Amino acid sequence: MLLISLFKKHNKAMISGLIITFLVMLTQYFGAENSVILQRINGLIYDLRLNITIESRNIETNIIILDIDEKSLEKEGRFPWSRVKIAKIIEKLADAGTAVVAFDIMFSEPERNYVNSVIKLLDKKPDHKTLINQLSPLIQSADADAIMAQSLTLTDVVLGMAFHTDPQVQVGEMQSSVITFDTQDLNQLHSHEFFGHTNNITILQNNSPGIGFINSTPDLDNFIRTTSLIAQYKDRFYPSLALEAAKLYTLSDDIKVITADLTTSRSIVGLKLGREIIPTDEYGRVLIPFKGPAKSYPYISATDLLHDQVDSSLFDSAIVFVGTSAIGHSDLRATPVGVQYPGVEIHANVIDGILHPEILPSVPDWWEATILLMLLLIGCALSFYFPFLGPRSIAFTGFFILLGLISLDFYLWSVQKVSLPMATCLLISFSLTILNIGIGYFTESGRRKQIKGIFDQYVPPAHIDKMLEDPNAINLSGQRKEMTVLFSDIRSFTTISENLTANELVNLLNRYFSPITQSIFEHRGTIDKYVGDMVMAFWNAPVSDKHHVSNAICCAFKMLEITNELSDIFEKEGLPQIKVGVGINTGEMNVGDMGSTYRKAYTVLGDAVNLGSRLEGLTKFYGVDILVGETCIEHCPDMKFRLIDKVRVKGKHKAVSIFEPIPENMTEDLAVNHELKQYQEAYNLYLDQNWEKAKSHFLVLTEVNKNRKIYTIYLERIASLKDTLLSNDWDGSFTHTSK
Repeated sequence: MLLISLFKKHNKAMISGLIITFLVMLTQYFGAENSVILQRINGLIYDLRLNITIESRNIETNIIILDIDEKSLEKEGRFPWSRVKIAKIIEKLADAGTAVVAFDIMFSEPERNYVNSVIKLLDKKPDHKTLINQLSPLIQSADADAIMAQSLTLTDVVLGMAFHTDPQVQVGEMQSSVITFDTQDLNQLHSHEFFGHTNNITILQNNSPGIGFINSTPDLDNFIRTTSLIAQYKDRFYPSLALEAAKLYTLSDDIKVITADLTTSRSIVGLKLGREIIPTDEYGRVLIPFKGPAKSYPYISATDLLHDQVDSSLFDSAIVFVGTSAIGHSDLRATPVGVQYPGVEIHANVIDGILHPEILPSVPDWWEATILLMLLLIGCALSFYFPFLGPRSIAFTGFFILLGLISLDFYLWSVQKVSLPMATCLLISFSLTILNIGIGYFTESGRRKQIKGIFDQYVPPAHIDKMLEDPNAINLSGQRKEMTVLFSDIRSFTTISENLTANELVNLLNRYFSPITQSIFEHRGTIDKYVGDMVMAFWNAPVSDKHHVSNAICCAFKMLEITNELSDIFEKEGLPQIKVGVGINTGEMNVGDMGSTYRKAYTVLGDAVNLGSRLEGLTKFYGVDILVGETCIEHCPDMKFRLIDKVRVKGKHKAVSIFEPIPENMTEDLAVNHELKQYQEAYNLYLDQNWEKAKSHFLVLTEVNKNRKIYTIYLERIASLKDTLLSNDWDGSFTHTSK
């Protein structure tokens, strides 16, 4: 029943949270890769994480960027350069002992042979045969393409080529692929498939030890974070520039694609290069292991190499990528480590990761199932937990959940080199936090208004503030707990009211109730109601008060003090003097917002409440200002009380002891203490039915304090009982037949 009631109370927030969880899981499963927002969030998280954790590598890889920069163009002339000059670069690198040279440049058109062009012009005129014969032997020596092709045999050189999605682009021929598979069923594999290409001229292809594509595919936000190591073209797979360069550098015969059965299809899981396994995603992609911002690898100007202005030993056994950073020719890309990052350096980072797989971050093949499970757990947990918290607690908890997810993400990245796309997990945590804060705010706002409306005139302002801090802690529907109730009534009020006009009566009551109410508030009490001249208050609800009994009794003393002061003032003003009686009782009571649909009040009910009212009525009978029930005594061991009587009130059979509290300023008075001691001795004699001695004691007390009505009451009882045959179980109790 409790669970059902709690669900009914928070069902809107719970159902809303579960719907959001379901929608986010659907988005993750079906559309995460095509969602610009999710890709952007994942990208920003990845970029932030990468830049925070990026650090210098301790591995040794001799990778150099040979840069055709502004300085080179100024000295060597505008680009593209003659392939004779390119051949000279290759020759110098080969002479320096370079292991692999990779060109981030394509040579897709033949270079013009000027000797051959002159001969063709002269051939149109028959009188130039002699000159033609003299120039013909120079055709081969002026063939820049042939010269460059010859230089390609001096060392391992990889030429760049490009793939296109447009099938109309078909430039150059395609060589056979060096990539093999561990399966014959290639139709099920996912890959980046292209339909057009731009390759190098045939003579260069035939002489080059390797060719690799230079394509870089950005994410949906146009940032390059991943790169494809292989690409599909007409049922064949070809390597990237970096992968082909790594193949030559490691002296591997081929590149083998490793596949595995995942769910319902077979997917690519990695590449094998020599003995090394390079983990990839299902498309053969890897995350680029950026070493740092632009120029994290050494850059050497091409013109310095051509003019021997660089130490050639730098190139010994090195992998050299040839590219350009010159304005108008450079291939600048947006990356996590810089928005103008040289494309040639991307290849350098990739081959660094291929040769050292331990620095290569990866997205494991189990990532999607893990993210879906995390979404389910986070979504369900927060949907059922958050509705029971206040807005501040929700915000605090949501913050630490987000912090925990971010910490987990950083741990997996830093320690395991695993990258999980956590955008949806962060999104669902943030969304459910905001949702429940919103619902909690409006719910709490309504609850605050309800509480303020109910308690504003009846509860101390400090209580109101405390209640508003956590409105959900206030139980308006009703509860049973130990509380203390106080009733205060002006004596002979009917007579007073008959002697005053209506305006005078209202004015007198207002002047009386205001300080009385303030006293109740100062002692942490709650006003229940005003009925005519009667005030009813209670303690320990709606805000708990472990000192509720002592606070109520202290409040009663203050009320007497206020009444005496007002009585003197009223007498001077010609108004009637007033006296009050106060009844206090402690016990189990029912408290809650009670009433009809038209009007309700936060009030208390129960036998303990009724007894408190009866005690107030008995104060006049016993001639005391305050009477408290016996339960109150147990809670106030430091206070002094006078046992007044043991009574049965009207409508009850069980007798209860009633007491008069002694003001603190009188507890040290020797005369008062002596009188209390004499009274207790007299009362004990009365209980022992030692009538003569009891009478004697009470007569002495009457002489000491003639105003004490209780002494006269016991003298009258003794006179009535001394000749009466009492039962064996007589306990001195007295039955009151009126309220």
